[in-house]
Amino acid sequence: MESAIILLLAGAGLAGGVVTAIVGGSSLITFPALLAAGLPPVLANASSTVALTPSNLAAAIADRESIPPWDRAFLGLVIVSALGSTTGAILLLETSNAAFTVMVPALIGGATAMFAFSEHIKRWAARRANVIADTGRSGDLARLALYVPVAVYGGYFGAAMGVMLLAILSLGRGGGFRAINAVKNILASLVSVVAMAIFVWQGSVAWPPALAVMAGALVGGFIGGKLVRVLPTGLLRWIVIVVGAGLALVYAWRYWRW
Repeated sequence: MESAIILLLAGAGLAGGVVTAIVGGSSLITFPALLAAGLPPVLANASSTVALTPSNLAAAIADRESIPPWDRAFLGLVIVSALGSTTGAILLLETSNAAFTVMVPALIGGATAMFAFSEHIKRWAARRANVIADTGRSGDLARLALYVPVAVYGGYFGAAMGVMLLAILSLGRGGGFRAINAVKNILASLVSVVAMAIFVWQGSVAWPPALAVMAGALVGGFIGGKLVRVLPTGLLRWIVIVVGAGLALVYAWRYWRW
């Protein structure tokens, strides 16, 4: 792999790590960068997941004291995370590059749209967390049912999954928004770890590009943790939205032209 490509991928990982630490959305940067480096779409997606898993784990343990005690509802979410991510990862590996290529613009565009509305969803989730304490077993089952397709999506592509998780977890789960956010980070990390294990086991990772992105993301996450105190989050959010929307249009033009 050429040094210029390594620097490109490390830079994409660095940028992804910074924006994740502040506003989220790293895969909207790293996945297109791996595509630009010449990786086939399925391999690029799997490699992006592997590259970002360590930074996802760091986010999960950063606020571990806010994680609520284990109960039946939490265990159910963990089981769905593992099974759903396994299903999504296997579906990805069974998808041909030609078929996945057709989906790339829609996946990037949909994830960008979800990211664009993430602050509204977070505020809604915070209000729900403050208003509703619990809805009993029926609420737990409803959350599990809603979470199944999200967990599958997490193993398959995963961009903006955290936004979907916040909305689902806020439906009747007590403990306040910080606890909900901590659970979200744990579940998202579990989905990433399971998908990563499958991709590694199946040999579906381009290791030199993935390690370049991973190194950049880890450094970027540390830098982002410092910059969050001084950088305007609104500016970074708009940068990610504009870049994501632009990439969706570029890939739509490239892959959907007749």
